[in-house]
This record gives sequence, structure tokens and C-alpha cells, in this order.
Amino acid sequence: MRRRQFITLLGGAAVTWPCTVRAQQATVPVIGLLGSGTAAAQSEWTAAFVQRLGQLGWSEGRNISIEYRWAEGRPERFSEIAAELVQRKVSLILTHNTPPTLAVKQATSTIPIVFATAGDPIGSGIVASLARPGGNITGLSGQSPDVAGKKLELLREVVPGLHRLATLADVDNPFAALEVSKMNESARTFGIEVASFEISRSEELESVFNALKRGTDALYVLPVPLLFVNRVRINTLALGARLPTLHGVREYVEAGGLMSYGPNWPSMWRRAADLVDKILRGAKPAEIPVEQPTEFDLVINLKTAKALGLTIPDKLLALANTVIE
Repeated sequence: MRRRQFITLLGGAAVTWPCTVRAQQATVPVIGLLGSGTAAAQSEWTAAFVQRLGQLGWSEGRNISIEYRWAEGRPERFSEIAAELVQRKVSLILTHNTPPTLAVKQATSTIPIVFATAGDPIGSGIVASLARPGGNITGLSGQSPDVAGKKLELLREVVPGLHRLATLADVDNPFAALEVSKMNESARTFGIEVASFEISRSEELESVFNALKRGTDALYVLPVPLLFVNRVRINTLALGARLPTLHGVREYVEAGGLMSYGPNWPSMWRRAADLVDKILRGAKPAEIPVEQPTEFDLVINLKTAKALGLTIPDKLLALANTVIE
């Protein structure tokens, strides 16, 4: 009897042990990545993030899992995806840009959040301070509003007769309001008039360009999700209107814009991986200082300059990180 009982127990164990092992293997941290654009548009940034995670010992499919969600530049999707990731009970949520980050912050006060980029995280209410962000969130500040003056200096080198600048933003973006305010402040020091234009849907772009091309010397396009996914169309309309464009990130210039100056986003996504690593190993987001950019890129598109009849000064070309010919 005892022998039969032992065999029965052993047989039961043979079935249970592999299940237990599989369950242990399946228990790996899950990162929910909320991308504001599309997978293709953000491929360089996410690749930089995943590569750095690998250098830190995290391998997708082995000891970590990443669930990607793409809002495709549609602001209404930010809250929907945030709620979905919270319901999924992911271990950590990675986001970027201001509106998606605010949506995730509103959706959860317990799941750790890391933002790879955010223009002005204090001014937009994402964190209490850079040194001690508080709550369940930390990340990297783009500090784009702080370089508004530098952007205008560079643009004036290319457009010497710059007197009237138009800005293009989306309506429901706290960062956009801060950025436009900083641009207005800087413009006044140069004697430049600024006219602000906003859209809430892609379909409004043509009517906006019909309005802004009258009496405008140049256009500053803010680096926000709704405009990012429409960057090719925006640059096509700008070229048709004979408007030089200034941008905050290089992807706009690679899509036909004239020039950009701002933080190197792949570098920031790599550094976001370091913050994620710290949190997955036990650090509290509230105690991890928000970092600031260390690399800034100046990118110039000579093909666009030629099409607009503009000459790029040699000293500016020498300063450029990338020149598209």
C-alpha cells in the first residue's frame, strides 16, 4: 500500500513540478510602452531603449517582456492605452511626450512610470521637482522651452529678414502652451512678432496653412504627437507656401523640414533604460531625480534650403551635427 501511495505521489509530482517551473519562468517584469506615434516612426528610439536594456542585463523574451501600444498621434488614445496597461497590471509604464505621460499619471498612482522625454515636466505638472519628482514617476526632461532663444538665433542666421514668425501646435497640449510662451518671450528680445496657430485634428492643416502663409517669414513646428505623425504633410505644405521651418527634433528635418535644434532623443531613450533598470531592481521613482539632456543636435536640410532659395552660412554648417544633402 505504501509503495502504491509513493508511486501515486511521485506521479502527481511529475505533473506538478514542470507546471511550477513554467509559472516561475513566466513571472518576468512586464514593461508597458505607450508610444505617442507609430512603431515605424519611433523605431530608432525604441531600438536605443531595448539595446541599452540588453547592456544592463535585460533580454526581451528571457527575463523581461515589453508590451507595445501605439497611439498614432491621436490624443484620445492616450487615456485609453493608459487604462489598458493599468488593467493589464504591467510592472512599469514607459512613455514620452507630455500628454501621454499625464494620461498615465492620471491612470495610476502605484505602477512606476518613466518618461523618456517631456518638454517641461515641472511646468506641465508631471513632477513636483527635478531633484525629487515624488509619487510614482520619474524620467528625462527635454527642457525644450529653455532653448527657445537658441532656436531663434539659429533661424535668424538662415532667414536674415525674420520679422514675423508663426508657431504651429496642437490645442490640448500643456507643453505646447509653455513652449509657445517661451518662444514669444525670446522673440520679443529680437523684435520678432509671433502669430500662434493651433489644430486639434489633422484635417485642419490645410486651412491653417492658407491662413499662416500670408505675411509669415518662417514657421516653428512644435515637437508634439499630433504634428509629429503629420510631419511629411506639414513640410510639403510649408514648401508649397515657401515657408522655412524650424523644428525641435531631427525627424522633421529628415522628412523635409529645413532645420532642427533640440535634445538627441535616442540618447534620452537610452538613459530612460537606465532609470527603468534602477526601478526594476528596487529603486523608488520618487527618489530618482529627473535627468536633463546632455546632447543637443543641430540638423540642416540643404535640399530644402535650396528649394527655398536660402543660403546656409558656413559657420552654421560647421556647427551642425547632421547636414542632409
